[in-house]
Amino acid sequence: MAKFMFLLRSGGIRESSSEKTPEEMQQMMQMYMDWMQEGTEAGWILDPGNRLGAGAVVKPDMTVIDGPFAETKELVGGYMVVETPDLAAAIEIAKGSPMVKGGNIIEVRELPDKGMDNE
Repeated sequence: MAKFMFLLRSGGIRESSSEKTPEEMQQMMQMYMDWMQEGTEAGWILDPGNRLGAGAVVKPDMTVIDGPFAETKELVGGYMVVETPDLAAAIEIAKGSPMVKGGNIIEVRELPDKGMDNE
């Protein structure tokens, strides 16, 4: 089995969230919780992840800037780790996410079995 990181990117949901009623927001949250429970019970969620906090970027000239994001649409808002037989299966899981259905983007990246020091 291979491990994949899902990077959760904003795809305009912030703009559309303000247009949703509280009932629609509750429905979206319930769909997300159901999807997470399904993944936990099926065993493909290894780490449910979390939202990412503030960050910084260190450039080669040693300048530090608050964030790497030129546009909100490039914002990485969170992550999670899943385990599937291959990339195609990970993509299918990402396609089933309420986050994608709600207008956000999931970037799927395979994680190596071992870190660089353990190769």
